[in-house]
This record gives sequence, C-alpha cells and structure tokens, in this order.
Amino acid sequence: MHKTALAIRHVHFEDLGIFGAVLSDAGYAVRYHDLDAAPFATLDPLEPDLLIVLGGPVGVYDSDAYPYLAEETSLLAARLAAGRPTLGICLGAQQIAKALGAAVRPMGHKEIGFGPLTLTDAGRAGPLRHLEGVPVLHWHGDAFQIPAGAESLASTPLCATQGFSVGRHTLALQFHPEVDVAAGIERWLTGHAAELAGAGIDPRVLRGQAARIGPELREAGQKMLAEWLRAVP
Repeated sequence: MHKTALAIRHVHFEDLGIFGAVLSDAGYAVRYHDLDAAPFATLDPLEPDLLIVLGGPVGVYDSDAYPYLAEETSLLAARLAAGRPTLGICLGAQQIAKALGAAVRPMGHKEIGFGPLTLTDAGRAGPLRHLEGVPVLHWHGDAFQIPAGAESLASTPLCATQGFSVGRHTLALQFHPEVDVAAGIERWLTGHAAELAGAGIDPRVLRGQAARIGPELREAGQKMLAEWLRAVP
C-alpha cells in the first residue's frame, strides 16, 4: 500500500520539481492541494503520511489580505503538535516557523539567485550534507527565526536562518532545492518577472547560472530528500 504525500501548492509553477521522482521512488502517492480547491480548514491535518508546504509570493503576516494563510498555520500547528512528518519550503518553512511560535519578518533586502549554504554542525550531520558546496536557488525577502527546540541547519551571508529541523519529522528550508532549474527555470523567471525587475536582477544571468548548475543541483537535491525520507518516522 502506498504512503500518501499531500503537497500544498500556492502558485502553479512552484511545484515539487525534482522532488516528485524521489517521493515516488520512496513509495509515496503524491497529490497536490491548490488554493482554489477546498479550504485548508476542511483538510485533516493528520491524514497524509507526509505533508509538504511549498513556496509562494506572499508573507505569513499577510493573513488579513490572504485569509487562507491563517488556516494553513492552524493546519500546520495541529500536525506539528502530533509529530507528523512535515516538509516546508520557503513560504512553507516560514509557515512552519510561525506555527511553532517563531517570528517571521521582512529582511529589508531580497535574496534572489544561486549561492552556496554554510552548514551548521547539525546541517553537516544530516541530509543537507549533500548540498555542501553546491549553489542552491534562493528566492525570498522574508526570514524566520529558529523556533524553540529546533536545530538550525544552514545560513548564507544574506540570511542567517536557511533551515531547521525538529526531530526526524520536520524539515523547514528557506531556499529552493526542489526546483528543476535545468528544465523549469523559465516558469520562475516569467512568474516572478515583476519581482526581478523591482530588484534589478537580470533574468539572463539567472538563466545562464541555472544551465550550468542544474545537473549538479538536481543530483544533490534528490540525494538530500531521499536521505531525509529514509529517516522519517
């Protein structure tokens, strides 16, 4: 019998990317829950064997304008309290941090582009070790604090909090290891065209970097996720 993985997707092009094949290989039947589907309040927070919350171009503090964010936080709080396996990426990681009582705030600058992580001792001892020395994709303007009881995993010069874990069941990543940058970067460049223009970032630079880094990042990202899944209770 397949295990179930539910991926909450906020914008269509920010999907599971290279993680999809890893989840299938690990025996998960994956389904997406998009924003125009049923409200998050109707979901059973404990039902899927794995919950994945993906990225999106809003902030966790925007729940007045985007009420679904509060429903998502409540869903995560219930799931995390039960110790159920949960993975968050970018906005998803920020939502996990908020659900665990940690602050999430604008950094005052954007971190968009490829750059390596500096791993903590905990980061080097776990699945993120596969990403050491590999430029990963960053695309955010907010940052979370590390929740009480969580282990900080990585940092960059522009953002001191790039990931954390809680036991073996929760992994929160500020960066984007899931993106198939070799095949899917064009959707990101077009979907975030206004943000790139506002930040003064040339999409041609990111496109060229993606072409060079793509194969190495795919291998490293898939190894990272596969190792984490093997340890999930």
